[in-house]
Amino acid sequence: MLETDRLILRQWQEKDLQPFAELNADPEVMKYFPKALSRQESDNVVSRFIEMIVLNQGWGFWAVEMKATGEFVGSVGLAHQADRFDFSPCTEIGWRINKKFWGQGIAKEAAETSLAYAFDVLHLREVVSFTSIHNTPSENLMKRLGMQKQATFLHPALPADHHLAEHVLYKIFNQQLS
Repeated sequence: MLETDRLILRQWQEKDLQPFAELNADPEVMKYFPKALSRQESDNVVSRFIEMIVLNQGWGFWAVEMKATGEFVGSVGLAHQADRFDFSPCTEIGWRINKKFWGQGIAKEAAETSLAYAFDVLHLREVVSFTSIHNTPSENLMKRLGMQKQATFLHPALPADHHLAEHVLYKIFNQQLS
């Protein structure tokens, strides 16, 4: 479990399934993903996140809640990408936040905490992030986190002619290992 002034990043709980499914079914939240998810698809994502956290001995895409209220915010965290991309192996940072919390610095706060974990605890040399070239809000967050644009690429899970196929790749280096 990781904490910030406002947030708790933690292992997933049964109570997170419904609000995460609602988030994944929201067309606005899922605008830069191939499609919104059904309840079963969303639950399957949570199962994969839980497996990842267990496999990695405590880290992965965590559930995020407001410390003061316990309200579910979304998911933020890290994922090792062993061989999925041309730039693999790498560790990715990502986020998916309920739109109710957009514009409040929540994603940045959780992402900064995840990056601190990546560098201070895991001693990673670098962390990457990527999104569709159309996802300006996420790309802007990458910039605010101090990440630098590296390249554009076609996401291997999408057909090359898909409107979301072209992605931007950002990277941040561990200053302690530079």
